[in-house]
Amino acid sequence: MDQFPVVLIAVIIILIWVFNSLNVLREYERGVIFRIGRLMAEPKGPGLIWVIWPIDRIVRVSLRTITMDVPTQDVITKDNVSVKVNAVVYFRVVDPLRAIVEVENYLYATSQLAQTTLRSVLGEVGLDDLLSQREKLNQRLQEILDQHTDPWGIKVSLVEIKGVDLPENMQRAMARQAEAEREKRAKIIHAQGEFEASRMLADAASVIAVQPVALQLRYLQTLTEIGVEKNTSIIFPLPIDILEYFMKAREGKQ
Repeated sequence: MDQFPVVLIAVIIILIWVFNSLNVLREYERGVIFRIGRLMAEPKGPGLIWVIWPIDRIVRVSLRTITMDVPTQDVITKDNVSVKVNAVVYFRVVDPLRAIVEVENYLYATSQLAQTTLRSVLGEVGLDDLLSQREKLNQRLQEILDQHTDPWGIKVSLVEIKGVDLPENMQRAMARQAEAEREKRAKIIHAQGEFEASRMLADAASVIAVQPVALQLRYLQTLTEIGVEKNTSIIFPLPIDILEYFMKAREGKQ
């Protein structure tokens, strides 16, 4: 009977040791094991794993894709325009051992690297390229980040520039530029219409020159269109040749 408390204490200690040594890792988790400070060769998991407590220490690493929001950065473009740009980075851990051993905090390190890379890359392009070639810039940012994070066991799968905030004066300047561009296109279209109309009139004049009666038919058609609107005005065509006759007569008198 005197040994019962000792056995009970021993059983409790063993149960505590067993419970601390058993760990359950989810499907998307891996366990990096340090045994007396030394890194084990392979990560463990998923499922039920055995960790020798207190000799082993486990660090859980998630293998799911992480969505990281890059804070708004003040960027000066190549043509000296100050803009505010933010982005989002999608990455995941492909090597849990390197993600824990090679860098102190891979989340913080990736965030800082994304911010500095965003400023440096966008500072090498002009404002027009930043607004029109966003897909190309996203690809370039992804390649640079993936290259620098590869030693950490991280794979950057996608980088997207979310928004570009322009200064108010630059927005007004771009609005004026767009308005001028629209006016330019309108004038070009109007000029093209005038050109086509002149060609059609020239073709019509050629037909009338061959068939003078066509002019009389056109005159009658015009009178018909005016009569439909119940207009009391009547238009008589005045040939230009008559005016030339009077002008020549006036010159003869002088």
